[in-house]
Amino acid sequence: MANFYEDNADLRFYIEKAINWEPVVKAVERDFTSEGGFKSVEEAKEFYIEVLSMVGNFVAEEIAPHAAAVDRVHNTVVDGEVALAPEMDEIFRQIGELGLHTISFPRELGGMNAPTMLYMISSELIARGDVSMMTHFAFHCGIGLVLLMYSVLEGSTEFDPETLEITSTRFQEVIDEIMAGKDWGSMDITEPNAGSDMAALTMKAEQDEEGNWFLTGEKCFITSGNGRHHVVIARSEEPEAGVEDAFSGLKGLSLFWVPAYEDTPEGRKRFVQIDRVEEKIGHHASPTCALVFDRTPAHLIGKRGEGFKLMLKLMNNARISVGFESLGLSEAALRISREYAAERRSMGKSIDRHEMIFEYLETMETETQAVRALLMEAAYLNEQAVRAEFRVRALGDRAPEQSRHYAELSKHYEKKTRRYTPLVKFYAAEKAVEHARMAMQIHGGSGYTTEYGAEKLLRDALVLPIYEGTTQIQALMATKDTLMEIARHPQELVKESAQARWRSVTVRDPLERKVAKIQALCLGAQQNLISRVAGAKFKALHGVPLTAWASTFMNWDPKVDFAPALLHAERLTTMLTDVAVAEILMKQAREFPERRELLERFVERALPRAQYCSDMIATTGDRLLDKLYGQEPVAKQATPAA
Repeated sequence: MANFYEDNADLRFYIEKAINWEPVVKAVERDFTSEGGFKSVEEAKEFYIEVLSMVGNFVAEEIAPHAAAVDRVHNTVVDGEVALAPEMDEIFRQIGELGLHTISFPRELGGMNAPTMLYMISSELIARGDVSMMTHFAFHCGIGLVLLMYSVLEGSTEFDPETLEITSTRFQEVIDEIMAGKDWGSMDITEPNAGSDMAALTMKAEQDEEGNWFLTGEKCFITSGNGRHHVVIARSEEPEAGVEDAFSGLKGLSLFWVPAYEDTPEGRKRFVQIDRVEEKIGHHASPTCALVFDRTPAHLIGKRGEGFKLMLKLMNNARISVGFESLGLSEAALRISREYAAERRSMGKSIDRHEMIFEYLETMETETQAVRALLMEAAYLNEQAVRAEFRVRALGDRAPEQSRHYAELSKHYEKKTRRYTPLVKFYAAEKAVEHARMAMQIHGGSGYTTEYGAEKLLRDALVLPIYEGTTQIQALMATKDTLMEIARHPQELVKESAQARWRSVTVRDPLERKVAKIQALCLGAQQNLISRVAGAKFKALHGVPLTAWASTFMNWDPKVDFAPALLHAERLTTMLTDVAVAEILMKQAREFPERRELLERFVERALPRAQYCSDMIATTGDRLLDKLYGQEPVAKQATPAA
């Protein structure tokens, strides 16, 4: 039988060889103290492989064969509810029976107690079968895990002081329902006039005299919004009077859990109305809903005013998850392209023996493997950060020294994860579109028909660079983080640049020299951008008293001061991504010599790309910025500090 895990050598390399499972397993199994838990790393690892093999077999045999049929059914609203394709209902019934919704829930809550990264890795397999079914699957286990995380963070989850196991949690009933496959949830952020700009959200959250909360407003583009359990962000506080900062509105947002309906003997009573299901060019298995809230009962999560901070935690995990979805689609595009090119003959040979098609296929393979390398690193670091934070919450005040240790560990891994999160969403989503486009071109005229599946992959891929934060948002995040770090520690950039340039000409290994060259080009681009930003900042000092120069210059506002860098954000983020992948693959090649060939393929493409981006950053942009700002200085004059 077909199996999407067992036929993927690159994926198996990580699971069976490369991932250091020991710290993850110890954290998940609470240092092997849990009753009924695994007693060794190898025992847990064998179970993880069994789970992935089960998922790989199920996707190959039950999801992939029905993907085309489900795609032909456009979801509609019937009597206030979304009608899904019959094949979709049957597939999710089987998913529930297999227990796949329980993968990463703690054992004491009835789950498999596997790492969250195993759930994310399984999403690659499901997305390879059908990415839109994977999207819907994510809002089952994913929403349950998010509610559990929020309960832990707000202190409404209790732990056994000896075993650190969960003894009770606020959303136990919701989690039970989700694990049983009875329902799912959604995260409700976007509004008709507020997409990426969360400060512009207007949904009203009001509290009555008894302390009950009610939400009024509309949400749109809500993935799997026909489920029961909604995590909703809404405005509970008004923006500060007279404050013009566009981001001040973020402080007035709060987060809520909203049960969308209640099933009664008389039928279903809805508190959140489904206004419509969007007609989309792809992702047909995943219903995208417009929702109406009219004094809908809601339950506050955390504290009022913490909505943006809490939502970021959810979205950071979601962005890594979307990266794995994108990876699954890239893998599917590569597979159908290889198969078709090997069978299709032209000019006396199969088209996979034609030079350009051969390069297409190798490029798809190289980039798909590069995406997987980046995602595995991000998922691993994120796992460590989350587990350390949970340990802090479980320990509480009982073990101050241990709590401080795990708090520092969580902060360390969270900082590392933050580096990778925008990169994986940026890179994986864009590559999924490129690979789907290559697949269609390799199929030629056949790719434009529905018979081979290439056009479906392209339709499904196009949304990946849009939802959960657009490609441009990821680029802006990565660029701002990079430049703010330079502004705080400029001497580090100088030191790293000198070291990279030195390695690029002195190390013996020619491949390592090329990796160092990519690093040097990226650091040089950062120096170029920060110099231009600083130059504009110096211009803004005109007319400012000399005594206020220091405080004015050090008062950085990324939304105003970073204009030259923001123009080049996508180019810089491309370079940051290439550096991250090259470093990961170099580390692999040192430990596993068989990985050197992949590093060679990647560097061969990344080095000229880095040179191009470096040249564009160094030589372009000023004309456009002059045009955009009407010849005004890019950095606005700052108000002198008191």
